[in-house]
Amino acid sequence: MDFQVSEKMQIILGMIDEFVEKELIPLEKDFLADNMDKLLPELAKKQDMVRQMELWAPLHPKEFGGMELTLVESALMFEALGRCPLGLYTFGCQAPDAGNIEILHKYATDGQREKYLHPLVEGKIRSCFSMTEVEMPGSNPVMLETTAEKDGDDYVINGHKWYTSSADGSAFAIVMAVTNPGAQPHKQASMIIVPTDTPGFNLVRNIPVMGHAGSGYFSHAEILYQNCRVPQDNLLGPEGHGFVIAQERLGPGRIHHCMRWIGICNRAFDLMCARARDRIAAPGKKLASRQIIQAWIAESAAEIQAARLMVLHAAWRIDNEGSKAARKDISLIKFVVANTLQRVLDRALQVYGGLGMTDDTIIAFFFRHERAARIYDGADEVHKVSVARQIMKGYENKVVR
Repeated sequence: MDFQVSEKMQIILGMIDEFVEKELIPLEKDFLADNMDKLLPELAKKQDMVRQMELWAPLHPKEFGGMELTLVESALMFEALGRCPLGLYTFGCQAPDAGNIEILHKYATDGQREKYLHPLVEGKIRSCFSMTEVEMPGSNPVMLETTAEKDGDDYVINGHKWYTSSADGSAFAIVMAVTNPGAQPHKQASMIIVPTDTPGFNLVRNIPVMGHAGSGYFSHAEILYQNCRVPQDNLLGPEGHGFVIAQERLGPGRIHHCMRWIGICNRAFDLMCARARDRIAAPGKKLASRQIIQAWIAESAAEIQAARLMVLHAAWRIDNEGSKAARKDISLIKFVVANTLQRVLDRALQVYGGLGMTDDTIIAFFFRHERAARIYDGADEVHKVSVARQIMKGYENKVVR
């Protein structure tokens, strides 16, 4: 396998690094001090700059104004953009829109593409993905209580969702709901497009996460669907195909998340090393002179490199062999990178001491918001069980000497 980065991609990554450093990181103080809405005018200007640089929407098809990069190439962009919480949003490749665009591109009708996909890729609107439920295990997408019953030409949706990320200000949701309760478990649910101004779509609240409710794009909503009526034409893909579409959405999505986490690791590592270099530990001694700090630096460097190579390997396999062939690799990176992220952030915060607990650096923001990395898109434990089962299948008839 070849992870060689083309000359063009090297230039693009250099442009992104410079843009993040000069244009986005200086906005972090305002981002941490105020809600997202106040930054939107300034971020819109930055997005226009990205479009002028022809770096908008790296994941998405050229026919819709995107760059249509391979998964390995887009993974490298996510690493570069992940260094700042505003990076992916500014370049038009943020979740959940990125995943929604992928499935709309594959499954949407011409009418759905015109109404939802085109403006979403262009950045004119945002969207959300409404699957996780309050009383059901989020790691098991076949267990859903939300229903979509046919009534004439419509679906009538009833259910209770939460962690519908970025619903605040979104134009539409893609909702997972049971349409075929008598079918096999993996064929019961469907995905349905629901405009957020539809009567019965009720945004109850932005859920406080680690004490912060957030707003706009940076929020996680609780949604109550109460006799929410939409045309059956809003069905995305075949009826009963919701689980299949969800699995297709999650494979590349985990690559994107993991490389964003690597970007966060890189930022935290840089901050940790700079702090160790400058912080006085004793007269004439800096933190970097302490062996325990040196050990943290070495361990972090090794763990980041190992995690990064694992993700690029998984992305390469998906690009060349498809998501099904890379199923084990996708589960492996999910829990390995999530835990690498936690360790690197924890060490960086520890090196910063009391300052690391404040929003005077970006570390505390990453620490409180990225703890969820070990939970969403499948808890660590679920992925470990899945990997172990796949590995053990290979030993059923294998002779070991």
